[in-house]
Amino acid sequence: MPKRITPGQIKKTNRQLIYDYIYKERRVSQQDIAYALRLSRPTVATNLIELEEDGLILKNGQLESDQIGRKAAAYSITPDFRIAIGVEIMLETVKIIAVDLYGRKINCVEREIQYENQAAYYQKISEDILKFISSLEITVSRILGIGFAMQGLVSADGNTVTYGKILNCSGLKIDVFTGRLPYPCHFIHDSDSAALSELWSSPELTSALYLSLSRHLGGSLISERKIMFGKHGHTATFEHIPMDPDGKLCYCGCRGCAETICSMDALLGNDDPDAFFDAVRSGAAGQTERWQYYLKNLSRLIGNLRLVVDVDFILGGYLAQYFTEEDIRYIYEEIRRNCPFELGNDYILISKMPSHNINIGAALPYIQRFLDDIGPGTGA
Repeated sequence: MPKRITPGQIKKTNRQLIYDYIYKERRVSQQDIAYALRLSRPTVATNLIELEEDGLILKNGQLESDQIGRKAAAYSITPDFRIAIGVEIMLETVKIIAVDLYGRKINCVEREIQYENQAAYYQKISEDILKFISSLEITVSRILGIGFAMQGLVSADGNTVTYGKILNCSGLKIDVFTGRLPYPCHFIHDSDSAALSELWSSPELTSALYLSLSRHLGGSLISERKIMFGKHGHTATFEHIPMDPDGKLCYCGCRGCAETICSMDALLGNDDPDAFFDAVRSGAAGQTERWQYYLKNLSRLIGNLRLVVDVDFILGGYLAQYFTEEDIRYIYEEIRRNCPFELGNDYILISKMPSHNINIGAALPYIQRFLDDIGPGTGA
């Protein structure tokens, strides 16, 4: 016998629907909500009062109307009602960001500190995070959690770094932070974090392969708007595909991995990115030759990967901002020249979030979880 829907469940569903609608539309009237959701005006009015009393929404001026009479009050969500923190841990720096319920940056800081897999390091980072949160001047209850983006593979539950050769932190447990911070914490692979940011900013995106072209090469496979983790947790680790068996030694211990050819470090070494690309665009022979060699190898990598997964390819990471339309055309031509299939010019995209994408992505799971469960008793 099917279970009956209780009045409490109906109330919670209506509350969620109304909040979601306000969140999506940004600024709406009571009438807009009632019409769009096909709810009675009294039901909408009651929920708006409760949501406003709980601090989840606020009145945001009045809406213009073609009708004569009083203008309708506009409602918006309270964007900083809850806040999530994203932390990117790298070899020589740590970046900390706070984002609101729309995933927008509230504030961020960067600290220069050499990574060490030592208690003193985790204590220092935890103190910096607490100091940063204190500077936001908010109550502890408004912090949803802290995501730590790591340069390494992470277990499905976010509790363990399973492969961390860059930082030499394989086996690291999240309790190095949960034991020092009064908030929920989790680890996330930095490439997956960047891909989550991309999904957040691109509602139309369904399936894609995200290439993180930063100091190190990385990637993430998106399928039906979810990150694919695979049976053993290393899906889309194409940075370790061998491209030159006699090439440079990769940090993984093998030679000629894509990391040693298609990462930003492989392209630039210690060169300043802005200065390098200024030289490329002005036609300097040495820099132009290096860039063309890089594009040729990147094209080879994308072409081979596209034979495995026929999806959009998103070029992200720090290097993404420097690509021109001419560069993308060159990649298409190179792939077409070496591919047995007819291909269009519609599958290589530039990231919509080149700035702070890894930090923001680390924080987003907490935001999404909160948005998915707006029910009674969610107030501050």
